[in-house]
Amino acid sequence: MTVRAWGVLIVLCGAIFLEGIDIAMLNVALPTIRDDLGMSTGAVSWVMSAYVLAYAGFMLLGGRTADLLGRRRMFLFWLTVFLVFSGLGGFATEGWMLIVARFVTGASAAFMTPAGLSIITTGFAEGPQRNRALLFYAGTAAGGFSLGLVIGGLLTAIDWRLVFFVPVALAAAILLAALTLIPRDDRPDRTGQSFDVMGAISVTASMLLLVYGVVRLEHPAHGWGWTVAVFAGGVVMLLVFVAAERRAATPLVRLGILRSGALVRANLGALLFAGSFFGFQFVAVFYLQEVRDWSTLQTSFALLAVGADAVLAPTVTPRLVERFGNLRVILGGMLLAALAYALFLSIEADTTYLAMFPTMLLLGTAFALAYGPLTIAATDGIEEDEQGLAGGLLYTAFQFGAALGLSAVTAVLAGAGGSELDGFKTALIVPLVGALLGAVVTAFGLRRRQVPVK
Repeated sequence: MTVRAWGVLIVLCGAIFLEGIDIAMLNVALPTIRDDLGMSTGAVSWVMSAYVLAYAGFMLLGGRTADLLGRRRMFLFWLTVFLVFSGLGGFATEGWMLIVARFVTGASAAFMTPAGLSIITTGFAEGPQRNRALLFYAGTAAGGFSLGLVIGGLLTAIDWRLVFFVPVALAAAILLAALTLIPRDDRPDRTGQSFDVMGAISVTASMLLLVYGVVRLEHPAHGWGWTVAVFAGGVVMLLVFVAAERRAATPLVRLGILRSGALVRANLGALLFAGSFFGFQFVAVFYLQEVRDWSTLQTSFALLAVGADAVLAPTVTPRLVERFGNLRVILGGMLLAALAYALFLSIEADTTYLAMFPTMLLLGTAFALAYGPLTIAATDGIEEDEQGLAGGLLYTAFQFGAALGLSAVTAVLAGAGGSELDGFKTALIVPLVGALLGAVVTAFGLRRRQVPVK
């Protein structure tokens, strides 16, 4: 790779690191934000849910607009929006202000992230070079998720508003570097093409309604009738979208891309893995701070071992992929994650950190093994003019999974009887089941790929 290529890759890795660290830092700060702004636990969960809702809702639209309107242009514009609204979140004095700021920040990430990923998948030759770039990229994202937990605790110990202001400084530096290093892409040839307005409206409405329905599962006291209506609306809009794409001359999402079994399995695996990881992270943070009465700083250092993925993903994972292939490495990651969650089920009110440490280390290793290879599997073999779409599908799966995992564990916590500790232990079954299902999906793909020996 040339120096310029490394420069572009580092800039894009900086952006995905920013997105990962932004989510992780906020997760650690939630209990402090709840207390400072006078929010309930259910209300403060909307700070996370609003981000995920917008991220998943606009992701498919974001991926396709990168293909149609230009990847560099979309990346730079939405990185700027991300910067502005992250800063505005830091000035929030009411819960609703913070929720609105996070919704717009999530929407900007939905357009920025697939644009950045497609710059890599179209700028590096398919094969070993692209795989190395994607694993480096995914490893940086994984590092953002895990290191953000530690940095978030350090910043929250000073002032939780720094969790919003620090990403502003990082985003500004990335934006300046991107303007210089990312080459201008060729203007997409849209001769005879028109933007699929109906497809854009229907798919975005469908994703927003479906994710909102998932988020409402966190609040069973609000009544099931409205939740069922929201899900029904999401399904109806999804059917409208499918009908619109079948008739559109230039569809927003070419439905034929979903005929790829490998792509569907990769996205389903990403959904299950993300759901289990974010669900566990939510339970672990509140267990350490609510049951154990640990400070945000102590919680951050307790989760530090999960940051092993930042080292393993760009160094060990590429070698494992070259030797064993994507699917076997992903399967190993899923099984390690399931083992990590199973070990954490034994937590008690006086469990020592030494007993928790294997879970944290195994989870960091699992993230390193699964995240990058899932990215490769979801974009491998896709035509260049649909790389943005493939990235949009992948990150939609990640964010929908995150919403599902967060909502599922929150709903279990809300409905669990017994002590607070019993509720946390019951909620941990959700990430365990998610990881096991992810392993089954991956193993099925491995089975389908086997070729009989003659």
